Amino acid sequence: MTSSETTAYIGRFAPSPTGPLHFGSLLAALASYLDARANHGRWLVRIEDLDPPREDPAAAARILQILDDYGLHWDGDVRYQSQRGEAYQARLQQLQRQQLAFPCQCSRKQLAGQPHHGNCLCNASSDIAWRFLCPSGDFRFNDQLQGDWQENLADIGDFILKRRDGPWSYQLAVVTDDIDQNITHIVRGIDLIDSTARQGLLYRALGADIPHYAHIPVALEQNGQKLSKQNLARALQREGREQTLFTALSWLRQQPPQSLSGSAPEELLNWAVQHWQPAALAGIQALPAPQGYLRQASEV
Repeated sequence: MTSSETTAYIGRFAPSPTGPLHFGSLLAALASYLDARANHGRWLVRIEDLDPPREDPAAAARILQILDDYGLHWDGDVRYQSQRGEAYQARLQQLQRQQLAFPCQCSRKQLAGQPHHGNCLCNASSDIAWRFLCPSGDFRFNDQLQGDWQENLADIGDFILKRRDGPWSYQLAVVTDDIDQNITHIVRGIDLIDSTARQGLLYRALGADIPHYAHIPVALEQNGQKLSKQNLARALQREGREQTLFTALSWLRQQPPQSLSGSAPEELLNWAVQHWQPAALAGIQALPAPQGYLRQASEV
C-alpha cells in the first residue's frame, strides 16, 4: 500500500448508516486512515445512505462523532450518497449510450438464484430495473494484501445498477463517487472483495482507472461469523477509546509498544502513522475478534 506519487493519494472510508460503528468497522476505518496518512494522502469520509428502510436516522451523526472521538479526522466535507442522484443518473445514461446498461423485469423467482446472463428481452420503459451487461471471461487484479485475485464473470452475471423499486445500486454509486472524488486507493475489509470485479468493470466502462485495492482481514465472533451490525456487534463507545484504539492497532499486527497503552488517540495515531506496516497483514483473511468485543452469550 505505497504510492509512487504520494501527493496524489486519496483514500476513503464509506460506512452505511444502518447502525453504530463496531470494532470490525473501526479496523477498516483505522487501516484506511493510516495508509492514507502514511502516504501523505487525503482521507475522505462518505456516508452510503442509499437504502432508507434499512437505515437508522441517528446512525450517520453517531458514526461521525465516534470517528472524531477516536481521532480519525477526515479531510474536506462528508459526502452523502442520498444527495447524489443526479450524478448516478448521468453515469447510468452514459452506460446506456454505450449499450452496456439494459432494462430488466426479471424477478428473483424467475432467476431462481442463478446469475442473469443477457436473458432478458424487456422492452418496458417503467417498472424496470437497470442491469450492467457483464462480459464473459475472468476479472483479475492484484490486491496489495491478498495477492493475485481472480473471479469468473460467469458467476457474477448482469448485475443491478438501479433497482426496480427505485434505489441506486451500491456498485454504481460507489464507482461514481470514487471517480468523482479521484479516489486512488481503497483499503477495506475482505468481506467486500467480491464487489471488486463488478466495480472494476464499471471503472473500465466509464473510462476511469481502477484504484489500488488492499483488503484487510475480518474480525470473527466465536461462532465464525464476522463482526457486523447484522450480527449485533457491540457498538463502539467514547469511553475507553484509548484502550480500544490500542487493541485495534495490536489486532492489525502493528505491535504498538506497551508504553503507549492508555495514551490519547492523537498520540497513538501519530505513532501508528509513523510505523504503519500493512505487510504484517499480507495473506490473512480472518482473525478472531478480541475477547472484549465479542457478543456475550446472552446476545447470540
